[in-house]
Amino acid sequence: MIDLRSDTVSQPTPAMREAIFHAKVGDDTLRDDPTVLRLEERMASMLGKEDSVFMASGTMANQAAVISFGERGDEIILGENSHLFNLESGGLSANAQLQPQLIKCEKGVYNLEEIESKIRKCGVQFSKTALISIENTNDLNAGYVVKRQHIEEISKLAMRYQLPLYVDGARLFNAAVAQNLQLHETIPGAAAVMVAFTKGLSAPFGAILAGDKSFCEEARRVKQRLGGGFRQIGFMAAPVLVALDTMIPRIKQDHELAQLLANELKTYPLGIEPENVHTNIVHGHFDETESYADYLKKASILIKVTTKNSFRMVTHNGIEEEDVREVIRATDRYFNRR
Repeated sequence: MIDLRSDTVSQPTPAMREAIFHAKVGDDTLRDDPTVLRLEERMASMLGKEDSVFMASGTMANQAAVISFGERGDEIILGENSHLFNLESGGLSANAQLQPQLIKCEKGVYNLEEIESKIRKCGVQFSKTALISIENTNDLNAGYVVKRQHIEEISKLAMRYQLPLYVDGARLFNAAVAQNLQLHETIPGAAAVMVAFTKGLSAPFGAILAGDKSFCEEARRVKQRLGGGFRQIGFMAAPVLVALDTMIPRIKQDHELAQLLANELKTYPLGIEPENVHTNIVHGHFDETESYADYLKKASILIKVTTKNSFRMVTHNGIEEEDVREVIRATDRYFNRR
């Protein structure tokens, strides 16, 4: 099966599995799991932050972050297509009890004037703005890169109003590779950032939340409240350390395969535009999306139907050039089957 639904379906490598078996572990809640401590120290350094907290998932990290920054009834400014707003089971209201102020983001570009217009100070009739949140890469069905200079502009705006800027960096490694930057260079001025390990890095578990010491202390407390009181979780931190050593070069290959896929499929009426493929996600619009997906499934190829008329294909560890060629051949058969 050629599975292009998401990079989350990627499998841990043999080296990662071996690391799980041999991991040195302790009680993470008591802060004595040596493997977790190594990972948190390393990720804090890579992200240019004072500290970091190992989380079960990107969703847990996002929820811990916004709860740590905001108070009940505060507002958060974030993209209308953001994971935080759309795909975390209503956590903004159920967990953080924050009110969203939604803004548009077109292909990785936020409108600074729109962000500024949404900022409010607390008044008798208003809730106050607690933070600004952006996502990099942006749009989980497209993977647009939010460029370093643009994030710097947003952070300067946030600082002008004394607001923290939070970056949901679930695919931040992809954004870094696409711009040929180190991880910390992709988030200038951000107060805190989340990075997931289960996508481009192909690790089986986890995410990191990084910021200054006081923020991370509060995030650890919230993590416990959310059910993240880990014990011997070094078993799951160990494969991440292997991924950091071995998988980053693979991300560039994922991007190249996505470009190959987009360039070959642009000749079919699938609505694919190669110039819109910034990273490892190919997004298409097609009236026969469900029929096309069903046809590919019968050919042992899985894609994700995102709406009735749109889909995505995501390259990742486990997808090679011959797999991409097979998708192209199957697509050609689909359009010539009548």
